[in-house]
Amino acid sequence: MGQVETVGSLDESVGYALKRAAAALRAAMDAALRPLELSVPQYACLELLARQPGLSNAELARGAFVTRQSMNLVLRGLQDRGLVVRPETAPHGRALPSSLTPAGGELLRAASATVRAVELRMLTPFSADDQARLLRDLAACVTALG
Repeated sequence: MGQVETVGSLDESVGYALKRAAAALRAAMDAALRPLELSVPQYACLELLARQPGLSNAELARGAFVTRQSMNLVLRGLQDRGLVVRPETAPHGRALPSSLTPAGGELLRAASATVRAVELRMLTPFSADDQARLLRDLAACVTALG
């Protein structure tokens, strides 16, 4: 029987390094969005709706990497704040397409600039070429696992 390879040292594990980077990014985004009274999933929802108005709860959940149940709570909170609107009844099927209100669009502009500042801070150690390479390499990782 052949020898089984294990993860080994966490300091040398790419997966662990990616998870640490994702956790650090999430914490920095949480802190930056807090003054705007937004969570990361709420921000992601607003960003997705700005790019594709009319997305369903399920589509938003996939795009924001949360469960449908969590997205339903996110949408309700945004709707209660007047940032998102959803019809009372589904135009067809069961999906309730959501869209941003003008107030939602205004808050999104501030939130998007805030998140971009966090991203730029994260990328400070990299040259423009290195940033482009990192993006390509991460996309290749996704493709390899997808």
